[in-house]
Amino acid sequence: MNHYSLKWTIEKTDAGQIIKEFLNAQGISRRALTDIKFTGGSIKVNGQEQNVRYLLKEYDVVVIDFPPEEINEKMKGENIPLSICYEDRDIIVLEKPAYMSTIPSREHPTGSLANALVYYYEQTGNSSAIHIVTRLDRNTSGLVLIAKHRHAHHLLSMQQQRGKIRRYYEAFAENAFDVMKGCVDAPIGRKPSSIIEREVRKDGQKAVTHFEVIRTYHDFSHIRLDLETGRTHQIRVHMAYLGHPLLGDDLYGGNEKVIQRQALHCKELHFEHPIKGSKLSFTASLPLDMETIIKKENE
Repeated sequence: MNHYSLKWTIEKTDAGQIIKEFLNAQGISRRALTDIKFTGGSIKVNGQEQNVRYLLKEYDVVVIDFPPEEINEKMKGENIPLSICYEDRDIIVLEKPAYMSTIPSREHPTGSLANALVYYYEQTGNSSAIHIVTRLDRNTSGLVLIAKHRHAHHLLSMQQQRGKIRRYYEAFAENAFDVMKGCVDAPIGRKPSSIIEREVRKDGQKAVTHFEVIRTYHDFSHIRLDLETGRTHQIRVHMAYLGHPLLGDDLYGGNEKVIQRQALHCKELHFEHPIKGSKLSFTASLPLDMETIIKKENE
């Protein structure tokens, strides 16, 4: 995919608009139009290049060619297998295992999901930059949404801002809950003594987490979680704040006896396709380390 393009045939309801108005209605951002004009893209009507002031007529065929994307040459591809649930020309939905960073960091400069995607793109001929829409902490497993080009990323980011991308998590939290479902509305900010750790604090950013107990076991509860906001470590901080740190979460006081990473998995992902508009839903089963804990409890 050297150039990403979009094509429309103008209907009667859109005739009489200038191209700029029509494209804005299709979700083409002002920045994208500027890039198309100045960095190698094109706007064509019936095969002829036109500017954004062109007045559209019924049955006009409009084709937008987006300019090539700038690739981060420092990001090296690595031959790491990807567990892809769904892929088309615009998006990828995949399962990220635990112990894999979403993007490289100083502590983990290689072996990330982004490194794996660079290699995958090299093998499949996609010259796009890496656009990760929904991130997960390194030791959290589950579903991740990837945009395969900048326009899809823009449209999916707009969905995120409107709360249209829904993610549901399952986790194992210490001890039994007093209620079977509830909501934590407590602001989260960085802990002054740490560059990594977060905490509930009055001057933090608004953070809202809904939880529901699926089942209570001997010394932990299997819970389902839904986030209204997406703060760093939000689930982990809120559960620790309630006195129910996640099993294995050493950063927030979780017991590491039965699992050596936070027992947290992004199980469901729901969103609208950025180009087609269709509703998409995906589910990922609990990973082996979490399933093993449940099996042992049921023996």
